[in-house]
Formats: sequence, structure tokens, C-alpha cells
Amino acid sequence: MHRVGYLLSEGFQVMALASQSVFEYANITAGEAFYRIENYSITGGEVHSSLGMKIDTKPVSPRIAVDTWIATGVNDPLDTPTPADMLAFLRRSGGRARRIAGICTGGFVLAEAGLLANRRATTHWAYAREMQQRFPDVRVEEDRIFIVDGPVWTSAGMTAGLDLALAMVEKDLGAEIARSVAHKLVMHQRRAGGQSQHSEMLDLAPKSDRIQNALNFARKNLNRPLTVEELAGEAHLSPRQFSRVFALETGQSPAKAVEGLRLEAARLLIEKSRHSLETIAQETGFRDRRHMREAFMRGFGVPPQEVRREARTEG
Repeated sequence: MHRVGYLLSEGFQVMALASQSVFEYANITAGEAFYRIENYSITGGEVHSSLGMKIDTKPVSPRIAVDTWIATGVNDPLDTPTPADMLAFLRRSGGRARRIAGICTGGFVLAEAGLLANRRATTHWAYAREMQQRFPDVRVEEDRIFIVDGPVWTSAGMTAGLDLALAMVEKDLGAEIARSVAHKLVMHQRRAGGQSQHSEMLDLAPKSDRIQNALNFARKNLNRPLTVEELAGEAHLSPRQFSRVFALETGQSPAKAVEGLRLEAARLLIEKSRHSLETIAQETGFRDRRHMREAFMRGFGVPPQEVRREARTEG
């Protein structure tokens, strides 16, 4: 049996506990109690979440044999320092566990305990730069769903904890069970760790259906040139009206937004497919591989080859 211990402190973010469902359904799918999930705190007893929910916990002890420790985060790690006794426990016990993880801002807990020194890590995008400033010996990658560096796992914010837990299930029990768990939990797909935390469509957030329709059309036809006239037709506006309304609703020009959609699609293909960069450039509407590289340097600060290299390293 693989024991998973969630380490909670006062004000923990309740969303972290949602990842326990992944382990629960892994047991159901496997037909055996492979995982045993337990909630711990330093002193035991009731611990309050940020929402006020009370969770009963067991006290930690040097004699506890836990295979995976998962540190939960808080809503604002900048205003909520980690208790010193929790940090001391993690320093003593982290090395004895098979692996240790920080969900969302739980990465700050691991960093404060010194467990992320000279390692790659991620956290909620809103606090990634602050983590890098506070802990310069940590190689923070703010645009990642989750990162595995040896026995240390960290995830981005909120629902990314589900992806991290599902990746653990895949490592422990295999891809088939992980896919079945994702299906049962109605997870759209198992997101790879290197996948971006950000969605271009969510960032654009158009306010009207007509602009949303134009963006949906663009996303489905990225292999085409996609002129303003064509997008305006989908929105039933003149090109001039369309450009004005589009900028008002999204804060970007149509050309800039379409390039963002192309970049997002190309990055996903680079990370998850075996297609050549030239083929990916054509499929996502770039003139050629060189044009795609220029867009990647503008958008991500790294060339496509580096994105593929990192994805293969994580794989």
C-alpha cells in the first residue's frame, strides 16, 4: 500500500484536497486499495481551511511511514508565513519519503524548507515571480502545469493539483489506469506537465458572442491565412468595425490575437507530437519554420527547439 500524507496548516487552500479524488478513483479503477490517503498537521486535531471548513488531522511523528508527502498552500503565501515547526518537520522527513510535492502555493512551503534548492519548480502563476525573487536558488518555471525534478513535484495553481496527482497515478499504476481515472473524473484530458498554465482564449475573454465566434473560427482554421475581412465576416461586421470592437473587447488587434492562438497551438504540438517543426509551422499557419521561430522568441523568449527539448526531458 502506498501512503499519501497531506500536510495541512491553518488557512490551507481547500482546493488542494480535490486532488485526493484522483487517488480515490485510482483505487476504484485498480480494484484494490493501492493508495491510503491521510490528512496530517503538526499537532493534529482540527485545522481550518481558508473557507472555514474544519478538517480533522493526525499529528506528524518521526515514526510515520509516508511514501508521498503533499504540502498544501494558502491563498496568499506572501501574507501567511509557514510555521517553523512544519518547516523543521519537512526538512527531517522529506528525504525519507519516496517523493514530496507542493500543490499550488505549497511550493513556497517546500522552498522555505530548502527542498527546492537548485531544482526546477513551479507554482501559481500569480506568485511565480515572487517565488523566484525570494528563493533565487530555485529555478522557477512560471508557465508550467507541474514539474517533476527527481523526487520533488510541484504544481501550478488550483486545478493543476489534479494533473499532478494524475501524473503520480500514471507513474505508479500505468497510463491505462490514469486515463480511466481522468475519464471517470470528467477531466478533459491529462495535461502534460509542460503544458502552459495560460489559455489564450481565456486571456482574450471577449465580451460579445460575435467576437467569440470569430475567435472560435480562427482557432479551428489556424492553418489558413485568416484575414481581418474573413474574421469580420464571421462576426457580421465590416472590417473597420470589427477591428475597433475587437480591440475594445480584448485589448489586442486581431492580428496579435491570432498570432497568440497560433503560438498556443504550435507549442502544444511541439510538446505532445512527433511532427517536424516545419510541419507544425504549416499546420498552425506560420509561413515557415523561421517565421514560427521569430514568433516564439517574441512570445516565449525561447525558440521552438528549446520547448521540444524541455518537453522530452520532462517526459
